[in-house]
Amino acid sequence: MHTSKRWNLAPAHEAAAELAARLKVSPLVAQILLNRGHIEPDDCHKFLKPTLKDLHDPALIAGLSKAADRVARAIRDREKIVVYGDYDVDGITAVTILWHAIKLLGGDVHYYIPHRIDEGYGLNSEAISQICKDGAKLIITVDCGVTAIEPAETAKACGVDLIVSDHHEWKENKDEGGRMKDEKGVDPIHPSSFILHPSPLLPPAYAIVHPRLPLEDGTTYPNPNLCGAGVAFKLAWGIGQAVCGASKVSDEFRSFLIDATALAALGTIADVVPLIGENRILAHFGLGGLKASRLIGIKALIESANLTGQTLDSFHVGFLLGPRLNACGRMGHAALAVEMLTIADEGRAIEIATYLEQQNRERQVMEKTILTAALDQITACDFAGEGNCALVLAGQGWHPGVIGIVASRIVDRFHRPTVMIAINEDGIGQGSARSINGFHLAGALTHCGEHLKSFGGHEMAAGLKIKAGNIDAFRAAFCAVAKQQLTPEQLQPQVYLDADSSLGQINTALVTDLKRLGPFGQGNRKPLLCCRNLTIALPPKRVGKTGDHLQLFLKQGNASMKAIAFNGGRWFDQLTPGKTVDLAVEPTLNEWNGKISVELDVKDLQIQ
Repeated sequence: MHTSKRWNLAPAHEAAAELAARLKVSPLVAQILLNRGHIEPDDCHKFLKPTLKDLHDPALIAGLSKAADRVARAIRDREKIVVYGDYDVDGITAVTILWHAIKLLGGDVHYYIPHRIDEGYGLNSEAISQICKDGAKLIITVDCGVTAIEPAETAKACGVDLIVSDHHEWKENKDEGGRMKDEKGVDPIHPSSFILHPSPLLPPAYAIVHPRLPLEDGTTYPNPNLCGAGVAFKLAWGIGQAVCGASKVSDEFRSFLIDATALAALGTIADVVPLIGENRILAHFGLGGLKASRLIGIKALIESANLTGQTLDSFHVGFLLGPRLNACGRMGHAALAVEMLTIADEGRAIEIATYLEQQNRERQVMEKTILTAALDQITACDFAGEGNCALVLAGQGWHPGVIGIVASRIVDRFHRPTVMIAINEDGIGQGSARSINGFHLAGALTHCGEHLKSFGGHEMAAGLKIKAGNIDAFRAAFCAVAKQQLTPEQLQPQVYLDADSSLGQINTALVTDLKRLGPFGQGNRKPLLCCRNLTIALPPKRVGKTGDHLQLFLKQGNASMKAIAFNGGRWFDQLTPGKTVDLAVEPTLNEWNGKISVELDVKDLQIQ
């Protein structure tokens, strides 16, 4: 099943030509800048030429100054510091940033990563107790901890200070009606209902560093969308300031921070936070820094992906480097990835990187197996039938480290909020959920909490634990929430087109110009052009190992061009020479035998 898509073409902007002239870019680039809210030339210049000078002051993040001062004291007094992180790319890179920062400043620093299957996400009291028994005097969480009330109490009882640095949703106290509230005081399931004086339920930590919590004066950080690695980068910066006793850090530490943007970029892109504002700056400089990184582990990771010497972009991070780091946490233990990026020498780093490559291949095989089983389940149970606004799938023997990726694949195909549940031998299910725009997962799970052992996450991704016997009741409750909140329009995927374009307009110069709008990702997608009235010039070809992809040769007037439609094999029988089509395309440059040519990456197709 492939859900038909609704095309949404941005209107032409009258100011595009004038803006293009002022910026010295093509009118298409100016149109796209205007589409994305960049109207003033100065704002456009900042977007096209990011600078590290536009990064925000770390002290603007709630709790950061207090946390930085405490870490500086621990460094000075040679207290044992343990950085406790999550097992995904964001958590791995966040741990690495803080470890290197504290080590460089002379601290006694160690790290702890929980096992995804044995311990689950976030802090757990047993691990905290053991860390305290092993002599830690300060524990710093990264990319987790804002909901860890009981583990925080454990640390407090042990007399160990806990600093929480996180970016996830916190728990909210309920109002008199029993409704849950988000940080804006809004019920996430009923956004029209505003609840006064929201009350976050926070762990009893020494300090909580979170980009969405308010400062004492009521102001909030200008970039609420920092990922865990972004928060860790800012905390590292603040610690450097606290150790130096000035707003400026030492030259050596400044050099480290610039290098650390590479790690922050890995976390930012892999965690799919919006690549706008400060996140865009970190991604821009970090991608450039990856290629030149002095970190042995980064070099080994890049080499394992056969990317040594290449200019890296968000695609390489999202689909080649990130999955290798993630595979370690999904299939084994993410502590290996942190070892590669921190204490490993060159030989050990290469050994770990090679192992990560093997783990990633195994993950890909397992992913395909689970995806096939999930699709069979959808068909057999008619879960995607009319009126079903969400999908809850469960299976014995599914690997809990892989189901999140499969959930994303299901969302891509059916455009429904999806929960995948892996049931173990003890009858306990571990679930991963992915959402669509407009459906707040964490809020939805709150309304189904009576059926769950535990849950947590944010708007677009979440995790849960559930007894196998409760899955049917949970499915009914979750699907009811989705049906209540989602409209038919939200359940139909949209293709957002930036501008109309003729085939003759798309050339090497234009594609090069469009690249200036990168790095691309969440909140700053690749430009998508609408090309109408194109003629199929030659018989289409099925390509790829299984013939799932489609190669097209198109013509419009005197212009002709090759196009590739990934997973477009379903159109093969409908396309014959002479047929007229409209395409939604991303123009790309293809290099073959030393020649560079423009090709079209087809994202959707409509036959006239």
